[in-house]
Amino acid sequence: MKKIIVILLIFIFIIQVKADNDLLPNARSGILIEPTTKTIIYNKNMNEEVSIASLTKMMGLILIFEQIDSGKIKYTDMVTVSANAAGMGGSQIWLSEGEEMSVEELLKGIIMASANDGIVAMAEYVGGSEEKFVQMMNDKANELGLKNTHFVNPTGLDEEGHYSSAYDVSMIAIELMKHEDVFKFTTIYEDYLRKNSDNKFWLVNTNKLIKSYKGADGLKTGMTDNAGYSMAVTAKRDDMRLLAVVLGEKEGKVRNKETASLLDYGFNTYEITKIKNKGDIVGDVTLDKAIPEKIDVMVENDVTILQKKGEDKKEYRCEVKLNDLKLPLSKGEVIGKLLIKDDNNLVKEVNLISSSNMDKRSFFDTWFNLLKSVLTGDLIG
Repeated sequence: MKKIIVILLIFIFIIQVKADNDLLPNARSGILIEPTTKTIIYNKNMNEEVSIASLTKMMGLILIFEQIDSGKIKYTDMVTVSANAAGMGGSQIWLSEGEEMSVEELLKGIIMASANDGIVAMAEYVGGSEEKFVQMMNDKANELGLKNTHFVNPTGLDEEGHYSSAYDVSMIAIELMKHEDVFKFTTIYEDYLRKNSDNKFWLVNTNKLIKSYKGADGLKTGMTDNAGYSMAVTAKRDDMRLLAVVLGEKEGKVRNKETASLLDYGFNTYEITKIKNKGDIVGDVTLDKAIPEKIDVMVENDVTILQKKGEDKKEYRCEVKLNDLKLPLSKGEVIGKLLIKDDNNLVKEVNLISSSNMDKRSFFDTWFNLLKSVLTGDLIG
């Protein structure tokens, strides 16, 4: 009887392993990850260096949104299209040399239609040249700690020395998702460019899952001869968002089906426990000779734990660990860590930020407060 039980257990284990391995039977590589915890739920050859086609554009989009968020460029800025940008092959929105198009419209073309001419126009606008923009992309890859990524162009067109991996692409996608404006574009299924002109151009999102898969809201697709059919898809249900990256499929329909199945596996098997919400106050800081004297300490982002459905919910406790603080402090500055512990085991740590600015008290402020204390009697006795 013991031997039979052991054999059954081994059989069940083999079936489970086989089932997990079969999540992407036709893909070259892939990964399923929960972005807030960066927990890897499933992977297949996730560190293999491969061509990634237009998923490349996600790195360029990070740089563009950084420029927008910092105020260096605006959605309403008009970009003049160069001969180089207009001459890009592959997916395009048929920009012509000398044409002017807004940053917002170019982003629609890049995100929805994977426009090579659009990303090159923006590369030249942001970087000064296509080559300098590509260097910025590689610098950002190094900053993110990506070990299996190198860019030669901003489009993702096949070129020697241009590659990434499923894991690195997932890290790029997670970084891009920090710029929440991206979802204003990725969730549009169809729209027009040059709406009020004779050269109106119909856009249809290349990511069909945003229409057919419950909760899908992004992010990017790609296809070249070397890369095959690839996609990075985000989907959110209730409080849980998942990110699936699937690379090297031979057919677009198979890519879409296997990506949806991969997401199904994640949503059916896992759930999120939220411990703190973004912006929750977990303490305060009081510093001498500061204005104001006290500010709140807030959680920078949602604090979540990923666990399998059906498992017993654990009790977690939070500890606030502040840095050695010096004035002045800026609103939103990282000033410490929130340590999440299961018993005495550290499960994760997240950034704590200041709720407002905190400046050094001036000489005038010091004497004014002293005078106020005297007049109110606070110093008497």
